Amino acid sequence: MAVSSRPTERLLAVGVSHRHAPLELRERLYLADGHATELAKELGAVVLSTCNRTEIYLEGGDPAVACAELERHSGLDLEGVLATWERGEAVEHLFRVAAGLDSLVPGEAQILGQVRLAYEAALGAGATSPVLNRLFEDALHTGKRVRTEAKLAEMPESVAASAVDLAERELGSLEGKRALLFGAGRMSELAARDLRGRGAEVVVSSRTLESAQELVDRIGGRAAPFDAVAVELTQSDLVISATRCPYPILHAEAVQSRTKPLVLVDIAVPRDLDPAIGELGGCTLYDIDALGGGLVGREEDVREAERIVAEEAARFAEWHRSRVAAPAIAALRRHAEEIRAEELARAEPRLAELSERERKAVETLTSQIVNKLLHAPTVRAKEAGSEPLRELFALRDDGE
Repeated sequence: MAVSSRPTERLLAVGVSHRHAPLELRERLYLADGHATELAKELGAVVLSTCNRTEIYLEGGDPAVACAELERHSGLDLEGVLATWERGEAVEHLFRVAAGLDSLVPGEAQILGQVRLAYEAALGAGATSPVLNRLFEDALHTGKRVRTEAKLAEMPESVAASAVDLAERELGSLEGKRALLFGAGRMSELAARDLRGRGAEVVVSSRTLESAQELVDRIGGRAAPFDAVAVELTQSDLVISATRCPYPILHAEAVQSRTKPLVLVDIAVPRDLDPAIGELGGCTLYDIDALGGGLVGREEDVREAERIVAEEAARFAEWHRSRVAAPAIAALRRHAEEIRAEELARAEPRLAELSERERKAVETLTSQIVNKLLHAPTVRAKEAGSEPLRELFALRDDGE
């Protein structure tokens, strides 16, 4: 007998992250919002692309197709750096990502918002399935639980905070130091607030002076037009860059005439600052990969966060198995009902003399027998998925 619209049991995640690929590769794989949404529509997936990862989450499908799309976009051969997670591993991976456990800066808060935006973009584009919807809703719930229940949430809340920490280690106290920020987005705002809280003088420069001015109106400091950067650099002790420009905005020639030391922290992907700047005397350049680490001494907090992730992943797995088994359970019950009806029809000559009340009693009795016989297989199917049930009772998808 046939069962149509059978849900897949295969969840997939394919991609690269700071764990598998260097910054030079990740920045070529980075997908701006519009490109990520287009790819999500093409694949029927959720595409998460941040400074530290580009990952595709699918229900079913061929991981080779997702890999081919990433290679087409980047022009790179991704063999050896592309990671693939399947079924339960894909679920646990996404939940760990949303919880900040897989971040370059462990416990950072921004990844949860990035997961939400990726999901909402795919959902709005009609690219998700009911299973992907549930998967991402549960991932967001898991991330919130870790933020509120685990002390891991007390770690630095963003890459920006870690960039400021690194600058302070290089420069000593930031009191009275002048910091030049490139970009006026969320990351720059986090860095600017942190810098001002530590006594630094903040100057913000962006591609449009209006956006820089809006930021300093909110947090204090001074806005500078981008064409005045050369002058600002001669007076700055620190540069933090976090634009979304697809190419470098500051080259070595703009910095080489400086006479005082300068610390530069590039937290953009693709990178904003020409790597050659780091080779100049008096210039110390860090990119985003220099911000990793942060779990030393936090093992207990990590264990609590991992426990929450495991608990939520098990809850999702239980729901998913039940959902996957539902068509097979329905098919089994239909099959059993057909057999019950056939046997009653065959026994009709022997039941001819029964009263209406007695016939109803026979109907009720046979229905109860079928329900009791199917109770245990139904429970087991919900626990184990549909395949054991299909094999045991020869339930197929071929229309027979």
